[in-house]
Amino acid sequence: MVSIMRVIKANTKSGTPFQGAKGVWTIICLFCFPFFTNAQFEYIDSLLLKLDTTKSEEKRFDLIFEIFSPEFEAAPNEIIETGYKLLEQAQENNDLLSEACALSFLGQGYRLAGNSIKGLDYHLRAVQMAEKVSNESVMGLVKNQMANIYKDRQDNEKAIQLYKEANEHAKKGSHDRLKVWPLMNLGATFLNAGMPDSALMSLQRAYSESLILKYDKLLAYILTNLGGAQSKLGNNALAVTYYHMAIAEAIKNKSIRYQNIAYTGIAEYYCAAQISDSCTWYAKKAVGVVEGTIFSYMSIKPSWMMTMYYDQADQCDSTLKYARIHKSANDSLFTSKVDQQIQLMTFEEDLRQRELLIAEQKAAEQRRQNIQYALLGIAVISLVTLFLTLSHRFVTNTKYIHFFSIVAMLLVFEFLNLVLHPFLGKITHHTPSLMLLGLVCIAAILVPLHHRMEKWAIEKLTEKNKEVRLARAKMTIEKLEGGEEKK
Repeated sequence: MVSIMRVIKANTKSGTPFQGAKGVWTIICLFCFPFFTNAQFEYIDSLLLKLDTTKSEEKRFDLIFEIFSPEFEAAPNEIIETGYKLLEQAQENNDLLSEACALSFLGQGYRLAGNSIKGLDYHLRAVQMAEKVSNESVMGLVKNQMANIYKDRQDNEKAIQLYKEANEHAKKGSHDRLKVWPLMNLGATFLNAGMPDSALMSLQRAYSESLILKYDKLLAYILTNLGGAQSKLGNNALAVTYYHMAIAEAIKNKSIRYQNIAYTGIAEYYCAAQISDSCTWYAKKAVGVVEGTIFSYMSIKPSWMMTMYYDQADQCDSTLKYARIHKSANDSLFTSKVDQQIQLMTFEEDLRQRELLIAEQKAAEQRRQNIQYALLGIAVISLVTLFLTLSHRFVTNTKYIHFFSIVAMLLVFEFLNLVLHPFLGKITHHTPSLMLLGLVCIAAILVPLHHRMEKWAIEKLTEKNKEVRLARAKMTIEKLEGGEEKK
């Protein structure tokens, strides 16, 4: 409340007091904003409380996903604060899923605040944590969020690669709304890369999915990029329609980020069409909507358009004003030091991913070999056991059957362990106690089966031994009787 009074006094002293309807609405917004903020925090705290008591993995992810919204993203500091709260809670509960999402929250918060290096650092940690979770939806979320860093920095190749990976994970996951994110971002990145046809395909799918799911939070961004794609393809009337729809959606959802993006998009369209009045009108709105906010770095494009316009009009003061805005916004996001750091972190992550892939391939190959060895062992032991059991030529000791049956059971257990280990690891998240429980269940099935098989083999062996002894006894008697007859 004190900060609000300071704003009012500052405006009054500067000779620009709040006047008329606009001034009244400004004062109302200033007074109401803390209450909206408190309401947002209370809602988030209630979700975190539910998350703390929810056992189902998918339901926990749904609760975390509910926190994401354009209104929430209007305040990166809130995202960061929420990320730290979620991270602390997740570590206390040993909840790897929530921990991966919390790290992604922090990465998104710092990214929106203009700190790409710290944002990427948290996103890389989120991906590494998500690899331990083995949940497709979580992996889709964290890779999509990390790709945003590269999209912002116009590294389209890396962004497209990550968005495609995120899209594949999201399609395999169970959360429907998440599937809209990589499609939407792929479309935007294809557009930035000068591929309007590919952009249009992805964006139309994202738009269709959003309407089916009644998920309107991202419509402003999707519509803006649809306008850009139609503009590139020469469908001007349709492009303008999409831009105005995007502006309306952004205002409805109270997202200053999406308002800036929509205003910038339509300003670029009018700039390309050489309609200077409309271009400057929307460029000014794009700069104004983020001016004095944490999103001021998003003024790069519109401030540059304004600089060029006033430079051509020989209005030095306005040219200098917007040139300064452009330089400030550009310096906050793009510097040689930041670029070098991002490139180094990207290289290290690519190297880690390659090493991880090689290790997985080696482990898979070793598992295949072990399975083959186990199968060979089972086959050999089974054949020997059957031979000893069913052979009618010589007497066999039951101790051999008992020994070979134990060896066979151990080989079967090891074979099932090798085959089922990836599946058990996925559903238990490699939790030692749950993995042990799974193996105990397998043993509980094998042991009775082993006893039955062993009992059957011993009974068969006993019958066979009796028959062999009886046959030998008959042969002996016949020989003796034959010898007596000769005498």
